[in-house]
Amino acid sequence: MRVALHTRVRPGMEAEYDQAHREVPAELTEAIRRGGAREWTIWRSGQDLFHVIDCDDYEALLASLADLPVNIAWQARMAELLEVVHDYSADGAGKGLPAVWRLP
Repeated sequence: MRVALHTRVRPGMEAEYDQAHREVPAELTEAIRRGGAREWTIWRSGQDLFHVIDCDDYEALLASLADLPVNIAWQARMAELLEVVHDYSADGAGKGLPAVWRLP
């Protein structure tokens, strides 16, 4: 399944956000893969962030990451940088962007 998300960087924190993503802990990327993600790409346009996640089961992926100390630390770091955060709650699994069009 593919899931698209929208988050937003706090004004003036764009460079720090980009730098943080050059330093994503290997332990976290390994956990994301173990959770069933095959790919996760984030694009930034100004403050707006657009994520596309290709995974087996998005709800299961979030659940696998929710209580991991490395993810908790990462989400705390992101909370300092983000105005609109990635929702890791059970409700967050249903908050992907609706697909409007895809090249047939």
